[in-house]
Amino acid sequence: MEQLANPDQREEKRNLDDGRTWFSTPAAWVGLILLGGGGAVAFFSEDRLQRFLQSYLFAYTFFLTLALGALFFVLISHLTRAGWSVTLRRLAEDLAVCLWLSALLFVPIILGLGHLYEWARPEIVANDALLQEKEAYLNVPFFILRWVFYFTVWIGLAHYFYRLSGQQDETGDPALTLRMERLSAPGMLLFSLTITFASFDLLMSLDAHWFSTIFGVYFFSGMVASFFALLALLVIVIQRFGILEQSVTVEHLHDLGKLTFGFIVFWAYIAFSQYMLIWYANLPEETGWYERRQEGAWMWASLVLLVGHFFVPFLFLMSKHIKRRKGLLAAGACWVLLMHAFDLYWIIMPQKHFGEAGRIPFHPFDVVCMAGFALLFFAAGRDAMRRRCLIPQRDPRLAEALAFENES
Repeated sequence: MEQLANPDQREEKRNLDDGRTWFSTPAAWVGLILLGGGGAVAFFSEDRLQRFLQSYLFAYTFFLTLALGALFFVLISHLTRAGWSVTLRRLAEDLAVCLWLSALLFVPIILGLGHLYEWARPEIVANDALLQEKEAYLNVPFFILRWVFYFTVWIGLAHYFYRLSGQQDETGDPALTLRMERLSAPGMLLFSLTITFASFDLLMSLDAHWFSTIFGVYFFSGMVASFFALLALLVIVIQRFGILEQSVTVEHLHDLGKLTFGFIVFWAYIAFSQYMLIWYANLPEETGWYERRQEGAWMWASLVLLVGHFFVPFLFLMSKHIKRRKGLLAAGACWVLLMHAFDLYWIIMPQKHFGEAGRIPFHPFDVVCMAGFALLFFAAGRDAMRRRCLIPQRDPRLAEALAFENES
């Protein structure tokens, strides 16, 4: 029997009234046209193709991190047996299950490896002693094999929790909660290892001469901060359509604001730690990565990242009153997502020079790829949400989530 905190909950709208499948959604087709059209325009020019693939990698990484952040939230909710987040967890399950789309959209990156990564070009490796030393790990077959493993783990975990949570809506069996909790611990270990090595493969190996043992944590911190911002924004948007207005309260939004704030501080700590250690050691093989981001216009971009990704959201989200007001929290969430995108752009784009060194190479491809990915993931997320109720109706901890209040 469905658990309800009070009789008024029975009247709440908890479903997305949309019968359209992913393939019948106009957003999906427009997204495919944008990405396909951009690729077609770039295909006949070597320089344009390389530039398109960098824009594609930038947009791809942004949306991959959001889906992985959703999977992390599902895992940590079960691992900690959290009660407050039950009414939010279903939305995260629906976003995490979109990782199947990330796997399909990874194919163009595989096809364009030689344009993105120097270690994927035999003629460059043949004349580079350091790349030859790393060839046992950085080679195309092993790269593809690793990513098959990553997606197998991520998609397997996402679908496992999505499927069992849906079954519990039908059966009300509390044993399903225990099964999900038992898998969450080994699942979190696999998740931690895979996202760490995925960050090395996808971003750090853009400059195969550079390395940072803390880069995986840097990737993780930005990923999770941006997901909590997205989740808060998603709740605010769907509540504008009269959905989950009672199940997700200002108390839940307050906690999402606190989590976003906390991981913004964590990101800044990791970013500073990475920079400080490399600056202090002053080794040429390490400092070159930062030197490219401190020349010309990139120096100003680095300062914008420092102020925009840390100081602005830190000061803005510090107030309890802002986190409890939907409009202000939505503005803060949008800003955090924008800065996360800028952070990824700052990581990816300086690796190749397009024209004058030190110039920020903004290009229409950046907008086309970002818009295309946004529409595709919007369609996939809506398709997952329309299939079932937007909260776990018969979760044993649902009553606790419905009655949740912050202590301060």
